[in-house]
Amino acid sequence: MTRFGYTLMTEQSGPRELVGYAAAAERAGFDFLVSSDHFSPWLQEQGHAPHAWTLLGAVAQATESIPLMTYVTCPTMRYHPVVVAQQAATLQILAGGRFTLGLGSGESLNEHVVGAGWPGLAERHERLEEAIRIIRDLHSGRTVSRRGHWYRVDSARIWDLPAQPVPIAVAVSGPRSVERFAPLADEMISTEPDEDLVRSWHDAKPDGSARITGQVPLSWDAHRDKAVQRAHEQFRWSTGGWDVNSNLPTTDAFAAATRLVRPEDVADTIACGPDLDSVVDSVRPYWEAGFTDIALVQIGDEAQQRFLTEAATPLLEKLRDAASRGQK
Repeated sequence: MTRFGYTLMTEQSGPRELVGYAAAAERAGFDFLVSSDHFSPWLQEQGHAPHAWTLLGAVAQATESIPLMTYVTCPTMRYHPVVVAQQAATLQILAGGRFTLGLGSGESLNEHVVGAGWPGLAERHERLEEAIRIIRDLHSGRTVSRRGHWYRVDSARIWDLPAQPVPIAVAVSGPRSVERFAPLADEMISTEPDEDLVRSWHDAKPDGSARITGQVPLSWDAHRDKAVQRAHEQFRWSTGGWDVNSNLPTTDAFAAATRLVRPEDVADTIACGPDLDSVVDSVRPYWEAGFTDIALVQIGDEAQQRFLTEAATPLLEKLRDAASRGQK
């Protein structure tokens, strides 16, 4: 059965608000929560970027049973993988076994801030592979020392390990990244509803238990024009494609790159307004492609509470009904 989640979008809301939204999302019936892990918003209009790990520690205490996930953390530049291993272990304890560590190769927007430059894709994947191996070693409870190609670890040990191991999900974009990361990860993350990519992951995970997570934005509002305006103001960055978005370094760069994007361009790719059936149609390609978990992103902080109290529960009913009928 397909699970539907709620995104804690750190780029558009402050930390106290996000904790409240997490509790409200659990009450509304969402199946899981994911949190972005950003040092900067995509656009200045979004206006926020609280620390994701501090946030998730608070969310773990403010919620009861809903699973949590980073979507996604880059463990290669802004964080050393040793630090990510410790953060993930601690959060798994605080969450009582509800946490999944979602990892990816990152974006310049968030990682260039430490002054180490921004490498090309091949190096980013090399770094990510080495980082995952370090995290796995540390989560075994061993004392780890290693001199790798990209990272050094000196007598590191995680002293507080959770009773439940931390599952690792990794963001992949094509067959080569599936081949590289499937042996290291438990679950797959992808930004596109690509059935061939899902099939290749399952082929690499023959036990059939692989969880596949994706994410879909929406701009719900009682007034469609207002929803379109909000989506254009805060989410026009998403029209650039991943090759562009992963390499732009600042909000000013994203503003310049999207200055010709029109509101109607955004509305063509994101469901906007009160029509919940249009949201279902925008999500449908993901479960049809074989995604098991789909996280929704409601655009705009000012719309969150009304979305959660007025639209979330009926939307979840429609999504579950449509997905169950589609999978028969």
